[in-house]
Amino acid sequence: MVAPFNSKPRRAGATRRSAVGLILGAPLVAGCAGSPFGGSTPFGGGDQPAGPQQQPSALGSGQVKVGLLLPLSASGNAGVAAQSMRNAAELALAEFQNPNIQLLVKDDAGTAQGAQQGAQQALDEGAEIILGPLFALSVPAAAQLARTRGVPMIAFSTDSSVAGRGVYLLSFLPESDVNRIVDYAAGTGKRSFAAFLPENAYGNVVEAAFKQAVARKGGRIVAFEKYSDPSASARTFGQSLAGADSLLLADDGDALVGVADALAANGADLKRLQLLGTGLWDNPRVFANANLRGGLYAAPDPSGFRSFSGRYRAKYGGDPVRTATLAYDGVALVAALARTQGGQRFSPDVLTNPSGFAGIDGLFRFRADGTNERGLAVMRATPSGGQIAANSPKSFGA
Repeated sequence: MVAPFNSKPRRAGATRRSAVGLILGAPLVAGCAGSPFGGSTPFGGGDQPAGPQQQPSALGSGQVKVGLLLPLSASGNAGVAAQSMRNAAELALAEFQNPNIQLLVKDDAGTAQGAQQGAQQALDEGAEIILGPLFALSVPAAAQLARTRGVPMIAFSTDSSVAGRGVYLLSFLPESDVNRIVDYAAGTGKRSFAAFLPENAYGNVVEAAFKQAVARKGGRIVAFEKYSDPSASARTFGQSLAGADSLLLADDGDALVGVADALAANGADLKRLQLLGTGLWDNPRVFANANLRGGLYAAPDPSGFRSFSGRYRAKYGGDPVRTATLAYDGVALVAALARTQGGQRFSPDVLTNPSGFAGIDGLFRFRADGTNERGLAVMRATPSGGQIAANSPKSFGA
């Protein structure tokens, strides 16, 4: 089920920059469920109150020890998601066929203090790399300890501001969505871009990525506005769209419906424009909304998540949370590197291999600054759900 390729032994002193691609399970899924900016998670809340710390547990019996920090005792959806991610990590171990790793599972309770304690325990027990934590505000506390020991961390937050030296993010970053959808639109001849974005942390990240992507493709931004109240802002913004041929809308799937309806009600001809979006469009309410029909958004190919979900249900009797694939891919990645890369397995040179890796959600690669790039599909919003308009890439360009 999981097999590395191009895994010949390293020559002494050689620098491995050829493909270290990994097939981690199956292909891919639709968009991300949300964004842990400023400590919030794909499930809504910020850092959660500390719950009772669970007893430490270990999965697997290999020689290479790997810390796994999850908010298992956090309240609400965060705790539910953490258990699903733990299950996915266990599933990856089972499907990898006798990996030489042992997962040191630590409950960080969804707090920075808990993440710090969990990281300390994992490091003291010999962890060579740490997977997690999930909450953005928990990452720096754990990263500080890991850096001191020279141990890399692969965290699950979508807040790129917490990435950095030795701290890599294996999440769905808004920047990847924006780059993919702008590149695709430009490739189909779109040159005059507009954007209507929320006045929040997610909107700020999308704004920066959008302006850079349009400039890189030689396009121009003819209309741009941020909103706190979309109904109020739509009155003036709708009138500024006359010169645009495409419009980026990037908000939570539920809020997005209200944004589109407000624009249409204030005279914006959304059918004339090519609507563009991010992975947050992957939402039944979006697909059911006539104003958003035909819009294009960037997201992983859904087939991988469907396959993963079937295997997960067969083993655990329930559906996985969307972020469960991050835990699966993280474990499969470290297991494959432990098998193929010898003593350099978790070095920056190996982790930032430009050819990247292939996981449940398609291609991904880590940048030297800790952020990632994903090979995403372009999806079209239809009444029956997201339909593939352009396939995800088979490899990364130079």
